[in-house]
Amino acid sequence: MTTELNPGDKAPDFALETTAGPKRLKDFAGRHLVLYFYPKDDTPGCTQEALDFSAHQDAFEAAGAVVLGVSRDPVTKHVKFAAKHGLTVLLGSDESGDVSNAYGTWEEKSLYGRTYMGLVRRTFLISPKGRIVRVWPKVKVKGHAEDILAALAQ
Repeated sequence: MTTELNPGDKAPDFALETTAGPKRLKDFAGRHLVLYFYPKDDTPGCTQEALDFSAHQDAFEAAGAVVLGVSRDPVTKHVKFAAKHGLTVLLGSDESGDVSNAYGTWEEKSLYGRTYMGLVRRTFLISPKGRIVRVWPKVKVKGHAEDILAALAQ
């Protein structure tokens, strides 16, 4: 079942173990939250996306936003991924799948004629009051961090 979240909707609450300890949606109250879902640590597209967000970390902070990347990888893998690539963004582990299900990012995918369930690359901009401001449903990695910064500037 796919949950579709739209601008104006209340962002689903979550509890995640992250590279900076446990976090909930309410921990980001008062700031914008860029919640991005990605399939797997240390794959080319996911690495580039995390590097791009890390490269723009100061600009996100200046815009009053925090970036949190979420995959189903365990926190121990996130820590190694961040250390290997010098990542500064917060990474959250959704091993149970509860958060990706709540945000509708666990979907049927297909590769080389085979179908399987997997995490889709999707980003949510959440307001300081916990409402969805914008959704990027089909993320292309190149230029994505810049697109979000432009949305924050509006």
